[in-house]
Amino acid sequence: MTSDLPLLVAKLSLVAASMWGASLLARRYGHSVSGALAGLPVIVGPIMAMLLIDLPAERVRGIALATLVCEPAMLAHIVVFANAARRFTWPVCLALATATFLAASALLTHLDWGATGAAALAIAALIVAALALPASGSAADAPVPVPRSELGWRIAVALAIAGSVMWGADHLPAALAGALLAVPITGSVLPCFTLPRHGPQATARLLGGFVRGQTGFVAFFIVLVSLLPIAAKPVAFIAAVAAAVAAPLMLRRSRIAAPTPAASE
Repeated sequence: MTSDLPLLVAKLSLVAASMWGASLLARRYGHSVSGALAGLPVIVGPIMAMLLIDLPAERVRGIALATLVCEPAMLAHIVVFANAARRFTWPVCLALATATFLAASALLTHLDWGATGAAALAIAALIVAALALPASGSAADAPVPVPRSELGWRIAVALAIAGSVMWGADHLPAALAGALLAVPITGSVLPCFTLPRHGPQATARLLGGFVRGQTGFVAFFIVLVSLLPIAAKPVAFIAAVAAAVAAPLMLRRSRIAAPTPAASE
């Protein structure tokens, strides 16, 4: 990977800008939308763009496939946290969810998955996760205040994972680099702030939105894995971004996603 400092700064600035923009939108639209934005490839998308610039397409495809394979582990993390939040404090919830992610990702990365199998498994995991989430109550969602200190923490975490993945892409096997990409950073940080401040039902709304946003995450990686062997890297990436944006919109229109609390009244 290039050691050019200005290019590295530009890459990390792109990641920070993505997290900053998502956080500002969360201030306006509330827990559910905040989770949905976090579930989209807001951080991973720029990271994959960086990898496509620095690495051969075959190497990036291996990392993308490994990330797709670990998608069920990420969703298991979210489901465990959301259910544990009904009776435990956030450190216990985070510990249980992280242990679940590590165990599931270790199992998944040791199995031989092809692109079709990984895609089918990720889609099935999305359906199961949506069914396994706890009820989020009947309160309507509202804008979420995001203090400057929390915004700074979100950006710091985004930069940390971006730096780790850029390092891992050069020094770790593709399977491990892909698992690193699947680590639910926003899915860990955001509920840890939400649970003590707003309670378990707000946390359930946040993580329910995260699962809905993950439809875009899954679509992004399915398209990227499918197109990298047959299309130019810019074409594959643009198509993946378009799929990430379109998938949640199509899900909402088709009413596959669970109705929001306000709509179910």
